[in-house]
Order: sequence, then C-alpha cells, then structure tokens
Amino acid sequence: MIRALLVSCCLLLGACAGHTPVPPTAPELAVGLPLTLHIQRQQAAEQRDWLLVLQAEGPSLRWSLLDPLGVPLARQLLTAGAWHNDGLLPPNPEARELFAVLLFALSSEAGLEHNYQPGDWQTTAQGRWLVPDWTIDYRTAVDFSISGAAGLRYQVRALSGQGER
Repeated sequence: MIRALLVSCCLLLGACAGHTPVPPTAPELAVGLPLTLHIQRQQAAEQRDWLLVLQAEGPSLRWSLLDPLGVPLARQLLTAGAWHNDGLLPPNPEARELFAVLLFALSSEAGLEHNYQPGDWQTTAQGRWLVPDWTIDYRTAVDFSISGAAGLRYQVRALSGQGER
C-alpha cells in the first residue's frame, strides 16, 4: 500500500516537473499580432503540417491550431498564466506544450527577463533553451526550429508578410 502511494506521488511530481513554464502575464512579443504560423511537426518518419493563429484579446492570447483543411485541432486562451479551453474541443496536452514553447520563442529579450525564472531558460549563440528540454534555433524572429525530447521537432514560419514589427 505504501509503495503504491509513493509510486503515485513520484509519478505526479514527475508529470508536474515536465511541463513547459508559462509566465503569469503575457510577455512582450518580438512580433506583431495577429500572427499566422505554418508549423511542420516531425517525429521519426511522421510529418504533419498545421496552421496556428495567434491573436491578442485584451490581456489574453488566443491560440488556434488548425489542420491544412481548416479543421480545429486545439483552441486555447492564455489568461493570467493559465490555459483555458476555448470552444468544445477536447484538451490537447501536446498543443498546450507547443503553445507554451512558442510563447517563449516569440517573446522579446526583455519579455524573457521579466516573465521567466532565471533557471528555466538561457540564450545561446544559435537561439534559446527552455526547461524541460526545448531548444529554439532562429533564422529570423518568425522562422525558427524547435527541438524537444524523443526526436520531436517543429519547423515554424510565419505566412508571408506576417510578424514584422
């Protein structure tokens, strides 16, 4: 009985520690909104294409992930550092993780310093790193790749003419 309780507690703590941090307030972004991104997800031999629309709505950010046919895959509203379902779609944990790392990747340098804990991130010569295991390599502010654990990789590009400030 005690072993089962200990294992359950360890699993719960491990699950909490593995999530990408989200700042308590929306950081200043290095790009203008609204923004539409083309995202290519690659893992092993599997590749998927998605569109992401990011919009500001007052103090909140609305994230809408769509397949190439326009079918919604995830819709989330980030308000006061917490994700909220937007609409009737089921929860999508992978999308929330992607949105959290994209928020970090799109943040200005000042936005990082004011909204993320110092031990949770760092800048490198090629880009940035964020806990638990995300690496962002930039070509431009709206053209970059994100690498995560288990060979997961995202190529992110703004649709033409978008994201420039």
